[in-house]
Amino acid sequence: MATGKKWEIIHIPDRPPTPIDQQHTVDVVASVIEPKHANTLVRRLNKLVPLEDLRHIKRVQKKCIEGIIQLSVVLCLALENENQWEENMPDDVCELIKAYQLTPFITKVAKYAASTKEEWEAQCKFWPTSYHPPTYNIDGITGFSEGDSQLIFDFMKFALKLTKSGPQVVNAAVVVDPLVRQVIASACDQTFSSRTTADEKTSFDTDFVGHPETVSSYQSNVNGIEAIETLLSNCDSVSCLFPWKWTENRRYTTNTGSWHPLRHAALVAIESAAARDRELFPLFGKSPDQKTEIDPAKRQKIQVSNDGNNMVLKTCSNGLHSEVSRPYLCTGFDIYLVWEPCAMCAMSLVHQRFRRIFYAFPNPNCGALGSTQRLQGEKSLNHHYAVFRVLLPGTRPL
Repeated sequence: MATGKKWEIIHIPDRPPTPIDQQHTVDVVASVIEPKHANTLVRRLNKLVPLEDLRHIKRVQKKCIEGIIQLSVVLCLALENENQWEENMPDDVCELIKAYQLTPFITKVAKYAASTKEEWEAQCKFWPTSYHPPTYNIDGITGFSEGDSQLIFDFMKFALKLTKSGPQVVNAAVVVDPLVRQVIASACDQTFSSRTTADEKTSFDTDFVGHPETVSSYQSNVNGIEAIETLLSNCDSVSCLFPWKWTENRRYTTNTGSWHPLRHAALVAIESAAARDRELFPLFGKSPDQKTEIDPAKRQKIQVSNDGNNMVLKTCSNGLHSEVSRPYLCTGFDIYLVWEPCAMCAMSLVHQRFRRIFYAFPNPNCGALGSTQRLQGEKSLNHHYAVFRVLLPGTRPL
C-alpha cells in the first residue's frame, strides 16, 4: 500500500472491519416449527438456553416458500464436532424436540453484530440479525471540518516535538480541552528520571495553555518524511512499545537516577492534569460547609468568554477559577499520543473519561487501540471513547 503524501485522520472502529464476503459465522442447531407454536417455543428457549453471546441473532427465521410461510427457530449452539451435536444437546432442548416433534439441523449464523448496513445485509443471507447503528455522536466519527482537522494536526505536531528527550526518542502525550481548544497538560515518558532533572516541574505547561495559535509554532521539524523516518528508527526507548525494556536498561545504568515502570507519557500527562486542577481550584472540596449540587459523574462545563481572538476561562473576583467550572477527571478531553498506547495506558484513559484519543504511529507490540487489541470496543467497560489515527506524510495506514 502506498504511503500518503499529506496529513490524514483515520477513525479506528471498535473492531476490525470484516469484508462483506468474509463474514465470521458460528454453527447453531435449528428446526422448522409450526407457526402456532412459535411464541411458546421462543419463550421457553430464551429461558432454558439464552443466546448470551449471540444477542444480535433473531431467534426465528421467516421464509415464504411457494406462497407458504415457513418458520425456523434457533434451538441452541452446536458443538464444533458436527458428528456429535445430537448427542451433546442440552436435555431441556432434547425434551422440546420430542414434545413438538422437531427435526433439528445445523445452520450458520453471524458471529458478531453488524457494524454497517452492508454488513447486516450480508449476515441476513445466513440468518436474520438485528442492526443497531451507533447511537453516540462523537465529533469526527463521520469526518472533520477543515478547521478542526488543522487544529488536530497542530496538536499532534506539538506532541511530536516532545518526543525528543535528550539523546532518546520517547512517547509524548498532550491533553486538550476541545471546548476551548487549549492544551491542559503535556508530558513524555519518564520511566527513567535522572537526579539532575528530578526537581524539574512536572505540572501543566502554563506557558502553553490557552493559546491554540502557539501550537502551530511547533511545526518546523516534523513535516519532513526524513524526520519521521528518523523518529521511527530510534524508538526503542518508547515505554508503550517496549513496556519491559526498563528492566534491561536498569542493569546497565549507574545510581544517577531512578526507574519507575508506570510513568508512561499518558499517565504522567494525567498526573499533570490533576496538578493543574489542584492549582486552579485550590478551594474545591476544602470547606465542610460548602454545598455542591453538581453531579460529579458528569462533565462540568467550563465557562468561557471571548477575549479578542482567544477564548479564556472565566475567573472569580478573587482571581481563582470558579469551582463550578472544575472538570471531573478528564471528562470530555482529547489526548494526543505519538505512539498508540499499551493496555495499561489505554485503560487509564477509560478511567479518566477521555472523549477522543488521537495517535500517530501504531504499536505492533502492545497496542491496545487497534494493533493487538481494541479496548474501545470492550462492552464490559463503563466508558468508551472514540479512537483516531493521525496519518503523517510518508506513513502507511494500518
